[in-house]
Amino acid sequence: MMELDGPRQPPADGGPARALVVLLHGYGADGNDLIGLAPYWSRVLPHVEFVSPHAPFPCEMSPFGRQWFSLADRSPQPVLAGTRLAAQLIDGFLDDELARTGLAAGALALVGFSQGTMMSLFVGPRRADPIAGILGFSGRLIAPELLPGELRSRCPVSLVHGDSDEMVPASELAASVTGLEAAGFEVSSRMCRGLGHSIDETGLRDGLAFLRRVLPGPG
Repeated sequence: MMELDGPRQPPADGGPARALVVLLHGYGADGNDLIGLAPYWSRVLPHVEFVSPHAPFPCEMSPFGRQWFSLADRSPQPVLAGTRLAAQLIDGFLDDELARTGLAAGALALVGFSQGTMMSLFVGPRRADPIAGILGFSGRLIAPELLPGELRSRCPVSLVHGDSDEMVPASELAASVTGLEAAGFEVSSRMCRGLGHSIDETGLRDGLAFLRRVLPGPG
């Protein structure tokens, strides 16, 4: 089983990590993409360690990027199979990171963008111990019909999407909220006007407020 790794930012206060944010990037990017969020958020969350693992597979459509699962065939079964494979690798990575930092699951938040959001929403609810929360940008809930039967834990979820997203339709925001709420999740969401497939200042502020609310404090 291959192991994940990627860029990291230790707690800005110089102390041991008292909370952990794992950033899962989108299709065709790598861990260097989302670690750029860490300096912005760490000003308010100086006790948090950030880590942004590279997806395990070379991207089939980009010579330099990575992918969590293939999009060569976007029909449900191949996508689900690829998601399950990547989920095993992410689960092992999260176990290792919690053991390394000595933190409990309740001090862990997942943050995803696009395909990374899809993975976050798949992995988090299927872990035995509830994590602190899931923050997802520009993604969707894969196989919502399977979630109630595979659910092992719940956590707060916050989703942000642009109404001009050219990659993942904006309609996926409402569909994801519906699927998560049907499985008993507390979900907040925001549709950003005029935003394409990206993260804007509004999303950054909303995300920071969410992480500040769900993660344990510095004390």
